[in-house]
Amino acid sequence: MTTDSRLIPAAVIGGLLAIGLIGGGALIGQGVVNARAGDRSVTVRGLAEKDVKADLAVLPIRFTASGDVLSDVQARIDGDLAIVRQFLKAQGYPDASVDLGQLGVADTRSREYASQTGGPRFILNQTVIVRTNDVDRVQTTTRNLNDLVRQGVVLQDFQGPSYIFTKLNDVRPAMIAEATAAARTGAVQFAKDSGAPLGPIKSAGQGSFEILPRDGFGDEATSLNKKVRVVTTISYRLK
Repeated sequence: MTTDSRLIPAAVIGGLLAIGLIGGGALIGQGVVNARAGDRSVTVRGLAEKDVKADLAVLPIRFTASGDVLSDVQARIDGDLAIVRQFLKAQGYPDASVDLGQLGVADTRSREYASQTGGPRFILNQTVIVRTNDVDRVQTTTRNLNDLVRQGVVLQDFQGPSYIFTKLNDVRPAMIAEATAAARTGAVQFAKDSGAPLGPIKSAGQGSFEILPRDGFGDEATSLNKKVRVVTTISYRLK
């Protein structure tokens, strides 16, 4: 069978092009491998948690009185205030721990409340705020608030005390060190499993500290016992 000589250059050229493309592809692939090998790293996170107890409590006690004669309502509020102060003194709070909040006065016949009908004309409310580091005492006081009700004090919108942990700076350094150590442990294990020695830190970032209810439910502000948590994110180079 006779071969057309005009087809030979085309076949040769096609073969050369195929070889060129294969070779070029191999070089491109090798270049990607080299680029990755030059910047190999592993990113890990380290967690640290610590159970803490609140060291500051804020207890607002709000009470109210109402009636049609303002002077009479004011007198009842003043009388209730004296009862509340005496109650807190009996609970063991010094005067410096008790602050008097602003007196609220509402006139239901004023323009703001003009659409309302019936009921007393004047509604007054007063707030007393207890602020103390004796958080256990506040818990006891909260359980004893029924004593005020028995004496005729009408409590309004009672939400309970707020418990605050103010010593975050005291636990911060140790917790950051613990989270960093946990991150390194994870990185060492990863490097061991991958067969690549662990190198120096490439970058590091510390997440914000969180204060949560210790048992994982409820409102942190009303929880006496809390959990402090921080997560660090660290990238290590692989040799």
